[in-house]
Amino acid sequence: MKKQTKFLELKKIFHRLHSSKGCLWDREQTHQTLIPYLREESEELISAIESQDYSHMKEELGDLLIQVMFHSQIASKNGRFDVEDVIDVLIKKLKRRHPHVFGNKKVKSSREIISNWNKIKEKERRSKKV
Repeated sequence: MKKQTKFLELKKIFHRLHSSKGCLWDREQTHQTLIPYLREESEELISAIESQDYSHMKEELGDLLIQVMFHSQIASKNGRFDVEDVIDVLIKKLKRRHPHVFGNKKVKSSREIISNWNKIKEKERRSKKV
């Protein structure tokens, strides 16, 4: 199977797991019930990174992706958003916060990039409060 089709396969798997013929446990989960698993998987990834265990890191990144898929699937069932919306928001954020790559902003250092990132992030926070 081609690599670019793996995401589509993953989406189909999650759709099936949450269907009436899927997994009862998966269907019973909520955003709140998944919090302990999200914490656990995050800690396991951190441990793999710190020990530079790349095989384990690959597995733990997959486990975090399960969390992203799970929360997106639950939100989709409730008519809020789906994983494509999550990806769309991420793409827009990455482009917005990298004006030195996707815009005309000139930078001279990583420090300046971080400073710009924080300014953009703060501006985003302020505009959400309005």
